[in-house]
Amino acid sequence: PTTLAEVAAVMDKLGSDAPKVQPLFISIDPERDTPLEMAKFVPHFNAGIIGLTGTADQIKRTSETFRVYYEKIEEAAAPGGYTMGHSSQLFLFDPQGGYVGAWTYGTSAEEILSDLKARMSM
Repeated sequence: PTTLAEVAAVMDKLGSDAPKVQPLFISIDPERDTPLEMAKFVPHFNAGIIGLTGTADQIKRTSETFRVYYEKIEEAAAPGGYTMGHSSQLFLFDPQGGYVGAWTYGTSAEEILSDLKARMSM
């Protein structure tokens, strides 16, 4: 939720350039993040974010493609009896789907906005 809130702030501050950017949120937890749950959760950020989920195999293959880490951690006190450990970063792709760069977890909305605007003006 913290990162999605940052994405929402960036999209808001992009103003008239916002339609040039399509944010995607890709789940790593297919048990909890069903299409129905994603459809209820993602719109709360009011940023045009598209939430994507899939089967466990599809998510595994996607994580290998993007080189992201995730694992299910048993935790009795957590909802469903588990939490998800994972890497967290934002990836930027060009309109043709080519990798441009990434921002690590904790990068502020202001930094992302500044970098994104500079890249968009190239």
